[in-house]
Amino acid sequence: MKNIRNFCIIAHIDHGKSTLADRLLEFTHTVNDRDMQAQVLDNMDLEREKGITIKSHAIQINYLFEGEEYILNLIDTPGHVDFSYEVSRALAACEGALLLVDATQGIQAQTISNLYLAIDNDLEIIPVLNKIDMDGAMIGEVEDQIIELIGCKQEDILHASAKTGVGIEAILSAIIKRIPAPTGDVDAPLRALIFDSVFNSFRGIIVYYRIFNGVLKKNDKIKFSNTGKEYNADEVGILKMGMMPKNEVKAGDVGYVITGIKNAKEVKVGDTITTTFNPCKESIKGFEEVKPMVFAGIFPVNTDEFEELRDCMEKLQLNDASLTFELETSQALGFGFRCGFLGMLHMEIIQERLEREFNQTVITTVPNVSFYAYTTNGEKITVNNPSQMPDPSRIEKIEEPFIRAQIITKPDYIGNIMSLCIGKRGILTNQSYLTPTRVELSFEMPLTEIVFDFYDRLKSVTRGYASFDYHPIGYRESDIVKMDILLNGDKVDALSSLIHRSRSQEFGRKLCEKLKDLVPRQQFQIAIQAAIGAKIISRENISAIRKDVTAKCYGGDISRKRKLLEKQKEGKKRMKQIGNVEVPQEAFLAVLKLDE
Repeated sequence: MKNIRNFCIIAHIDHGKSTLADRLLEFTHTVNDRDMQAQVLDNMDLEREKGITIKSHAIQINYLFEGEEYILNLIDTPGHVDFSYEVSRALAACEGALLLVDATQGIQAQTISNLYLAIDNDLEIIPVLNKIDMDGAMIGEVEDQIIELIGCKQEDILHASAKTGVGIEAILSAIIKRIPAPTGDVDAPLRALIFDSVFNSFRGIIVYYRIFNGVLKKNDKIKFSNTGKEYNADEVGILKMGMMPKNEVKAGDVGYVITGIKNAKEVKVGDTITTTFNPCKESIKGFEEVKPMVFAGIFPVNTDEFEELRDCMEKLQLNDASLTFELETSQALGFGFRCGFLGMLHMEIIQERLEREFNQTVITTVPNVSFYAYTTNGEKITVNNPSQMPDPSRIEKIEEPFIRAQIITKPDYIGNIMSLCIGKRGILTNQSYLTPTRVELSFEMPLTEIVFDFYDRLKSVTRGYASFDYHPIGYRESDIVKMDILLNGDKVDALSSLIHRSRSQEFGRKLCEKLKDLVPRQQFQIAIQAAIGAKIISRENISAIRKDVTAKCYGGDISRKRKLLEKQKEGKKRMKQIGNVEVPQEAFLAVLKLDE
């Protein structure tokens, strides 16, 4: 075990994690030249297209150092704030982390956030200054930022360029010298932590784990502590570029096991694997449950495809443990799921994956966060979607979730950021200069306000020079109302939203105007209204398509024309009573893009 090292790479978005992982694999000949490509560990089309890592990827590297063979288990992690749950799971399986900082950008919000996650897990941190070959590299300045942040010495900071391969050897030797070897007892009962799982349509669910104590052998009878289910380990092995079967995997190592499990609910990330004949005394603790931030309904376009969508969601949940979902019904859309996401990017990725990997075309409703409603008889109700909101006469108070937002930017953009955040009901709590050219702003804001377009707006008002990170800080009382959209007097429950009273008028007006452009015209007039309770706050009319019934009347008495027009009027009246308005998919998406 003294020759094993488990480490991961953490950094802000775009600081070069996947490129560094590519160079490490290339330098140690883990991947042969024929299979080498950019972002070699990112195996999803989406990851390559967007240039981001969505899932953590584990791989084992063999490296000869000072005459000894070392086994390095590398986990490449995502950088976006929406995927920080993936990072926390990867950290639970490691003893050390490479903290990557871009020499042209300096320390950014997600760098600090991921660093604190690593410190909470007691990991050994190796600071690496990346992209030193670029023209805009501010090596001295960024070194000072790292020293101030971590409190390390200047000589502890490694210089590298993941693109050209400079400094890779120094990084490998630092991993071996500085990161402690895993501790654990090979002779103790088996105790392994599940940190990820993937679904394979031929082999069932493949479970990835890190062994803390004991040995897992092929054909062992194993048990998952939390679910209490028992299985036979049909195949065990380690993770190279593909899966590499072994007869046994020992303490300190990262590996996989295939047991032929078909049911998604039986595998929980964070569960402990042990053997049935000699189980460990207690499960591994300290693995945090996922907390969804944004909720939205996902419905199949055809209601007959509901069962198929359920299967796809369960398979997707295996590949992405941070997705949570439960059953939901809607008058407008039929059966579907209420899903919890970690953020808007996460929601977009899930929708894309459903369409690409499972050929499911889905309708997504307006995203919202969860509120607590306290009724007059002292009951506390969790409101995840507008239909769960109790009657306003029964509500005593409503609490909404607040977050602490941390924004790092250049001093030139402070004014723009302040007006954006205060416009979103934010309160400035702290402002501190990290260096003369970098300032950190802390705000307390309602989560509702940052769900839609906050991140995009922040990037545009700072020309891309701001980095953003947030943490939940609890619930506070707020004046939240339910706004309904009515088409011809009928509520469209999928377009209802929960919103702060001060913003409802403007939001309702914009939404009605947008729907007027999107809902197709009918043979009768359609009224689009936004209402809070019985009070209508905005209205737009879509005029009817009118057939010219008087075309055949040329000349003659006016009463002939009037008779035809009266007849048409009666027909339209009857049509309006029984006609129903189809709401296109674009209308549901319109709500997300109101400010464009």
